[in-house]
Amino acid sequence: MYNPLSSHAEEFIDHAEVLSTLDEAARESGNRARVLAILEKAALCKGLTHREAAILMDCNEPDLEEKIYAMAADIKQRFYGNRIVLFAPLYLSNYCINGCVYCPYHAKNRTIPRRKLSQEEIAEEVRALIRIGHKRLAVEAGEDPRHNPLEYILDSIKTIYSVREGGNSIRRVNVNIAATDVESYRKLKAAGIGTYILFQETYNKEQYEKLHPTGPKSNYAWHTEAMDRAQEGGCDDVGVGVLFGLGGYRYELTALLMHAEHLEARFGVGPHTISVPRICPADDISTEDFPDALPDAIFRKLVAVLRVAVPYTGMIVSTRESARMREQLLHCGISQISGGSRTSVGGYTTKERHNETAQFDVSDTRPLDEVVRWLLKQDHIPSFCTACYREGRTGDRFMSLCKSGKISLCCTPNALMTLKEYLMDYASPATRAEGERMIAASLKDIPEGRVRDVTVERLTRIAAGERDFRF
Repeated sequence: MYNPLSSHAEEFIDHAEVLSTLDEAARESGNRARVLAILEKAALCKGLTHREAAILMDCNEPDLEEKIYAMAADIKQRFYGNRIVLFAPLYLSNYCINGCVYCPYHAKNRTIPRRKLSQEEIAEEVRALIRIGHKRLAVEAGEDPRHNPLEYILDSIKTIYSVREGGNSIRRVNVNIAATDVESYRKLKAAGIGTYILFQETYNKEQYEKLHPTGPKSNYAWHTEAMDRAQEGGCDDVGVGVLFGLGGYRYELTALLMHAEHLEARFGVGPHTISVPRICPADDISTEDFPDALPDAIFRKLVAVLRVAVPYTGMIVSTRESARMREQLLHCGISQISGGSRTSVGGYTTKERHNETAQFDVSDTRPLDEVVRWLLKQDHIPSFCTACYREGRTGDRFMSLCKSGKISLCCTPNALMTLKEYLMDYASPATRAEGERMIAASLKDIPEGRVRDVTVERLTRIAAGERDFRF
């Protein structure tokens, strides 16, 4: 029986509850009055249950679908404004002992070159990332206790934070590594990580076990309960996600929201972020082997329904998606994107033949400056802000501000200040012109008073070359 307070995976991700939810959605999605009632509830910006979201996902009346998209855009604007947070992945090692059939890092792949960065090589990668303007990284590594022990990850985090390049540095390291124990999460938190990220891949236990035939990751419960252990270890910002296309999207959407409900019920705070990667081609991997791969139209609607269901949660789309699709998803509720990404080990400093160690093919290959200019032309504020982590606005503290609508008092000024830093230090002339236009327009939207005065004063200091404070 579904129990969001349980710490056991098969109770908070109850298979029977998922199937019952899908049955109800199939029956009720054509009930116009029910769908409208759910949309009225969504407009209150308090979120939806997994059952309500499943009904919206199954609804196929064009005018109601348009209401879902419009509401998703409105909710994103209310909570996050027009800010889009930027980050880059940093791959440390592709050694892995798991047998995940959808990932080219799987242990039986003999065609992909294995590589692990030394601390000196990590420092060089970080310098390259700083030189293009990044401030926030997501560290990635395969699961291999011999090649990639926790001590290696902790040393790598220390190295990343120690690097200075032209007076700048990486300000926040998020970590996407394998499920581990509570004590290890305590060590990651003490090392200064921002968000601990782990994708479930698929919540369907039977499908999960088929896709993960060997290795530590084959243990469904250990993997699915990882966020509970992370919270117990002090990692109060956690990021969840599904690799859409591995299983039926209706099942995954429902279970993903059940996981979010579980975290909210047990720890008082849901996931800080939800990522929405889709299965895509890579070395040794073909999407033709995955019959549940999502078409664009369904994927776009799924993102919109997620935004309506979890209004407070940051939503992330990576460079797996094309520039065209990313542009559409920005209007469906996405609030964070990667830019100028390399998904290979050493990809920022080496010119690899055919990107030989990449985990997946990058669809949006534009450099960061072009991505920033693209966002500005669409009236988004590219943000490199990390102030919430620095100021301790994490977990329930962040969520309470977000739910109250007050988070914009922090985020908008900091987004403008980090944009100003980027324009001064890294931007091309064309991007700088677009950015200055955006800053001038956005300042007008900040009410007169202390927040606006401090923002203007700090923007002036940045323009004068001061970099002695961090956002």
